Amino acid sequence: MRVSRNGEEVEEAIRNLRAMILAGERYRQVLAERVGLGVTETQAISYLTVFGDRGQTDLAADLGITSGSSTALVDRLERRGIAERYAHPSDRRRALVRLTPKGLDVVRASHDWLLAALADVPDERLADAAALLRSVADRLDGQSRRMAAGTDLAPALVDGEPVAG
Repeated sequence: MRVSRNGEEVEEAIRNLRAMILAGERYRQVLAERVGLGVTETQAISYLTVFGDRGQTDLAADLGITSGSSTALVDRLERRGIAERYAHPSDRRRALVRLTPKGLDVVRASHDWLLAALADVPDERLADAAALLRSVADRLDGQSRRMAAGTDLAPALVDGEPVAG
């Protein structure tokens, strides 16, 4: 379903969403540098933090990488003591990935940075802010997944022109 909205308020909201995405990308880069990991490794940590233990195939899909790249990524995280594989409780053919105590330390290190970003949200509005952030994140993620899968009907544009594809 396409939502058609016009006006300066909508344009300002879109600019602010772009600013938040840019701030998140910068946060990710700085976090990676501070904890001595690559950006993809910190993305994997975030997926494991938000969604819990994941299969490698799921993690690959989350990150938009191949299963081979996911295997190499998890190998790197295991060597660093950040994450570990363990047997799936009901499917012997599968392994799941979880954060280790050291991985959880990385999450805790970034917690205060993220908390500071919410400093202007009054306590009585925090639940509303959390729900709004989750809704925006879910819709943006869904749209990104549809675009990546080629199922989004909106044409891609470069220099204002539709991109054949």
